[in-house]
Amino acid sequence: MTQLPRTPSFSLGGKTALVTGASSGIGQGCAVSLAEAGAHVVCAARGVEKLNETVAALDAIGLSAEAVSLDQNDIEAVESLMLARGFDVVVNSAGLARHGPAVDTMPMDYDAVMGLNLRSAYFLSAFAAKSMMTSEKRGSIIHISSQMGHVGGIDRAVYCASKHGLEGMVKAMAIEWGPSQIRINTVCPTFIKTPLTAQTFERADRKAWVEEKIKLGRIGEVEDIMGAVRYLASDASALVTGTSMLIDGGWTAD
Repeated sequence: MTQLPRTPSFSLGGKTALVTGASSGIGQGCAVSLAEAGAHVVCAARGVEKLNETVAALDAIGLSAEAVSLDQNDIEAVESLMLARGFDVVVNSAGLARHGPAVDTMPMDYDAVMGLNLRSAYFLSAFAAKSMMTSEKRGSIIHISSQMGHVGGIDRAVYCASKHGLEGMVKAMAIEWGPSQIRINTVCPTFIKTPLTAQTFERADRKAWVEEKIKLGRIGEVEDIMGAVRYLASDASALVTGTSMLIDGGWTAD
C-alpha cells in the first residue's frame, strides 16, 4: 500500500496568539483568522473602546479572545506582556504612515514612523523570541509589513525606510532564532482598504496610481491577508522563516 503524504495542519487549537493593532483593519482580520483556527487570541491596541468591540464580536460568534490595552511604543509594557503570557504566535499589525515629500519631512514625523514601525517591532520580536525560548515553544512571529518594504513609492520615503528596515531585521532574526525552531516572517500587502489608506484614496491621482500598479485590477481587502497570516502561524509553514509573503496583486512583478 502506497503511503501518501498528509497535508500539515492549519489548526491553531490549544495555542495562544497575540495580535497588535487588533482593533480595526488588517489587525482585526488577523485576530478573526487566528481565532477561527482555534487559537485563544489576545487582542492588543491603544484604543480600548474599539478593542472591546472587536473582542465582543468575536465572543458573540463563539471565538476565544480577550482585550489588552497596549501602547506598543512602551517597550517596558511590551516586555512585561511577552514574558508574562508565553505566546505561541505573535502578529504585529500596528503601523503608522506619515506621507509627504522627503524634502518636507519633519524629524518628529520621521521619529514617530520609525518608532512604531521599526523600533517597537524590533523589541516586540526580541521579547517574544526570548519568551518562546524560555518555554521551549516552536513559535511563529509575523509582522504585517508592506510591498513598500520591497519597492519605492510616491511621497513614501520615511514609510519605505521603515518597512525596508523591517524586512532586513526579520532576515537577521530568522538566522539567529532558527536553531531554536522559532520562525519569523512578514506579510507584505499592497494597498488594502483600511483607515490607514483612506488618505491615499481621497486623491484621484494617487488612487489612479494605485489601481494602475496592481496587476489584478483591484484594491485589496482585509480578507486577502487573513489566509496568509493563518498559514504562517500554523504548522503548514513549518519550514518557512526569514522571508516575506507578497500579497500585492502583482505590484512588485515589474
